[in-house]
Amino acid sequence: MKKTERYFYPAVFTYEPGQEIAVVFPDLDCATSGENDEDALLSARELLGCVLYGLEEDGEEIPAPTPLNGVVLEANERAVLIDVYMPSVRQASMNRSVNRTVTLPAWLNAAALERDINFSQVLQDALKTMLNMG
Repeated sequence: MKKTERYFYPAVFTYEPGQEIAVVFPDLDCATSGENDEDALLSARELLGCVLYGLEEDGEEIPAPTPLNGVVLEANERAVLIDVYMPSVRQASMNRSVNRTVTLPAWLNAAALERDINFSQVLQDALKTMLNMG
């Protein structure tokens, strides 16, 4: 089944004096906040991507978004249509770390520990060099 490339969901931005802007996605039952409109928008987009990616990965049904003009608002609220480009979200999740077990001679392990060598970083650097990736 082909995955959706871009989702659009309404978010409700709530403004209260002296507080961060609260952002709620009524269709997804999740919320975030931001210090100003730009921060709130970026936080909303990041949250939307995380929530939808999680639903996709778990094979759960993704609810249909409410039309923007169908969102009920209070006087201190406004509806904002948030979009997220899922190929970027999916690609970013592929960069998560995985554990690998390696075997070293005891003397080499001891020498590296004595010098506070970060084994993970050394292995990553070596693999990138071997694979001509930077």
